Amino acid sequence: MIEHKIEQLRQLEREALAALEAVEDREALAAWYRRYLGKPGAPASRGPQEGGDVGEKGLLTHVLRSIGELPEEERPAFGQIANEIKIGLEVAYGARDQTLYQAEMERELEHGALDVTLPGRPAGPGHLHITTQTLRQIYDIFAEMGFQVYEAPEVETDELNFGLLNIPPHHPARDMWDTFWVSDEVLLRTHTSPGQMRAMRERCPEPIRVILPGKCYRYEQVTARSEHQFYQVEGLAVGHNIRMTDLIGTLTQFARRFYGPERRVRIRGSYFPFTEPSIEVDMDCILCHGKGCRVCKYSGWLEIAGAGMVHPVVLQNGGYDPDEWSGFAFGPGVERPAMLKYRIDDIRLFYGNDLRFLRQF
Repeated sequence: MIEHKIEQLRQLEREALAALEAVEDREALAAWYRRYLGKPGAPASRGPQEGGDVGEKGLLTHVLRSIGELPEEERPAFGQIANEIKIGLEVAYGARDQTLYQAEMERELEHGALDVTLPGRPAGPGHLHITTQTLRQIYDIFAEMGFQVYEAPEVETDELNFGLLNIPPHHPARDMWDTFWVSDEVLLRTHTSPGQMRAMRERCPEPIRVILPGKCYRYEQVTARSEHQFYQVEGLAVGHNIRMTDLIGTLTQFARRFYGPERRVRIRGSYFPFTEPSIEVDMDCILCHGKGCRVCKYSGWLEIAGAGMVHPVVLQNGGYDPDEWSGFAFGPGVERPAMLKYRIDDIRLFYGNDLRFLRQF
């Protein structure tokens, strides 16, 4: 009896290996596995059963059902041979699967081969970032009013960033700026105003009319209206008989040139330690035309710059005698004016590197 059962197993083994050799794709390979070894995860039968699904359990399991017909002492030998045949078929299946996978990969590589001799796709033309475009517009406006561009470093000393601008150590005005410190005496500038001192000390005793553009850094929460890094364009004019009316006229001209000739300007008193007197410059809201909306907090006005007459202490620290010389300074941003002009509602878009945004300008 056992010889007949073993021969039945051997015959099934030969049939399965021959069928496996004829398999040409992985779909057929999966069908072969189901036919001979059963559906993956299907439990093997432990004894003879009536009926049953041969396609789910596999032909090998179907033959093993008859192990109960053998005498008890012959079953271990039959089970050992059956297990060896099952392992051999699974090993052969794995080898065939790898062979078919390699052949499939080679066909895909051959079909999708890249001809390196063909010309590549040309890169599309780039354009200036919206911040750079805005800076250049500001440069042009102030250049027509006689201002030169003066560049100053972004890494400054405590003395230039605060001390010489009438903000000594422990002065409460330092709380206006959340500073990134590099060391006890070196920092990332919190505003472009240190450039005023550099320009005055370099050009004294000559009159000055410069703008100082550049990036500033403050340890602030990043929101739709504020970033930890941003651009400013500091303005400085030093000469004889310079008055507040000169400052107001300059900023009014800038607002009308940048935002449109119909713009109106409002002046409010303010405080900055390096100017005296200090002012805030507002412009009628460009979105609601002064009628009041959510952007201008229903006031009809939007702040565009802080400004004022250069403080006598700052003039003196720059090398100018405040009894003979006077001057004004102002500091509009760059991103926020661009947001107003182009109706951008989130300052984070300027630094997000999203081409869908950048290509609009």
